[in-house]
Amino acid sequence: MSGFLELGPTPDSVGRARRFSVAYAHDSGMSEVSDTLSLLVSELVSNVVLHARTPCVLHIERSRERIRVQVRDGSDRMPGSTQRSDPFAQSGRGMVLVESLSSGHGVDKLAEGGKTVWFELLVPAEVR
Repeated sequence: MSGFLELGPTPDSVGRARRFSVAYAHDSGMSEVSDTLSLLVSELVSNVVLHARTPCVLHIERSRERIRVQVRDGSDRMPGSTQRSDPFAQSGRGMVLVESLSSGHGVDKLAEGGKTVWFELLVPAEVR
């Protein structure tokens, strides 16, 4: 099962992406991962809105063992480091959350320009 959502570079896109990911999790019988899925989707789409400032496409695909989430945008600007030195900073923790809560993550630079930032979550054994 897969789904995609086209989003603009506006703050309301974060909420739309979150709702889409929660609905996807529930429709796929994976309510157990909906909180983590929606949190990490929110972080990636927030990064597009704040930093890339281009339209983006959210794509979620489930295989038997994994859920793969990809957010493609039109900016060549790569995500910041996952290491933060200031614990009191008001932003900059999105990729740290992605790194901490996903089973895998990365960034793929696109030949035509832009990038795809992705992460994977394991499908709970009881719903495989």
